[in-house]
Amino acid sequence: MFTINSRGPIYDPEAVQPMRDELTAAGFTELLTPQDVDNNVDHKEGTTLVMINSVCGCAAGSARPGVTLALQNKIIPDRIVTVFAGQDRDAVDYLRNAYLPGIPPSSPFIALFKGGELAFAMQRFNIEGKTADMVADELIEAFNMFCSKEGPSVTKEQYDAILHAKACGSKIPKYNGG
Repeated sequence: MFTINSRGPIYDPEAVQPMRDELTAAGFTELLTPQDVDNNVDHKEGTTLVMINSVCGCAAGSARPGVTLALQNKIIPDRIVTVFAGQDRDAVDYLRNAYLPGIPPSSPFIALFKGGELAFAMQRFNIEGKTADMVADELIEAFNMFCSKEGPSVTKEQYDAILHAKACGSKIPKYNGG
């Protein structure tokens, strides 16, 4: 059974905002609570792409631009949602326990659910060392296999305006609650 702790963020929310904005600009909906997770991931119809966002400069620095590029594909998931590790801690823990049981915690992490079942996953170790284009290519292959919604998630003009965060996680200040 999962217990809600309502723990605050680990990293300074202001410092990670550009990393959040990068995904929401591409059409992602942020899931901030366990209830948000259930409302957006527990679908028996269609597909849901979930990205566990991260401050990790290396893997997330390829994952975020890779996933936003993949969402320019002609076929995309029905729903695209994100939770942020180290920020939306209760939502991330709930997602991992309720929808990804048995999979070791990893961030960044990209999961594609079809009909409520996990159809495809990219864990951090599947992302590290890859370029954004390589991540996008793998995601596009999964989208073409499992999805049917017409893409892209945002217009080309909106996509071109996305600012990709280039911060190293070790340089992001810890949050002191103030």
